[in-house]
Amino acid sequence: MYKQQPFLLDLLHICEFIAMITGIIQLKSLKNSYWKWFVYYLIYIFIYEILSEIAKFGFDLKVGTYLSYIQIPIEFIFLYWLYALKSLKNKVMFWTFSLLNIGSLLLEYNLSQTEFTFKSLNNTFGTLLLLILVVLEFSKQIKSDSILNFKQDKMFYINIGVILFYIGNMPFFGWYIPILKFPDIWNGYYIYFLISNCIMYLLFASSFIWGKST
Repeated sequence: MYKQQPFLLDLLHICEFIAMITGIIQLKSLKNSYWKWFVYYLIYIFIYEILSEIAKFGFDLKVGTYLSYIQIPIEFIFLYWLYALKSLKNKVMFWTFSLLNIGSLLLEYNLSQTEFTFKSLNNTFGTLLLLILVVLEFSKQIKSDSILNFKQDKMFYINIGVILFYIGNMPFFGWYIPILKFPDIWNGYYIYFLISNCIMYLLFASSFIWGKST
C-alpha cells in the first residue's frame, strides 16, 4: 500500500517557505548580485507548490503535465545557470546543457506517444548533467582558497542540498516505474525524497544566512 506522508508534505512546504522568507529578508543586500534571482526562483517554487496543491484538491485538476514539461525543466535550467554560467563562468556549458535538457524533454514527449514510455527520461538525464556540474563545483572549491572558508560560500550549501535531493533521488526518478511494483521500496524512497527535499530548502536558507554574496 502506498503512503502519501501528509506530515512530511506539510513540512516540505514549511521548509520551502522558510527558504523563501529568508531570501526575501536578504533581498535588499542582494540587489547588486545575481543571487537576487535565486530569491525570485524560491518565490516561484513556493507559489507553484501552493497553486498545485489548490489545483489538485480545490479544483481536482491534474498538474502532472505542467510538472513534467515545464516545472522540472525550469528547475534544471535555473540550476545550470547558477552552476555553469555564474559559478563556473562557462557560458558554453550552460547553453549546451540547457539545450541537451530541452532535447531530452522533446525525446521523452515523442516516446510517450508510442508504446515505449520513459516517464523519467528528462529528469534522469537532467540530473546526470547536474551531477557533472556538482563535481566541477566541488573541484573548483577544493582547488581554491574558498574551501578554507566554506561556511561563507553560498555554493557550498547549494551543492550539499543538490547532492542530497537531486543526486540522491536519481534511482527513485530513473527507476520510478519499476519501483511502483514494490510498495514497500516506493514508500521508503518516497520518505527519503521528502526528507532530502526539506533538508535542501533548509540548506538554501542557510546559504542566505551564512554565505557571502559574490
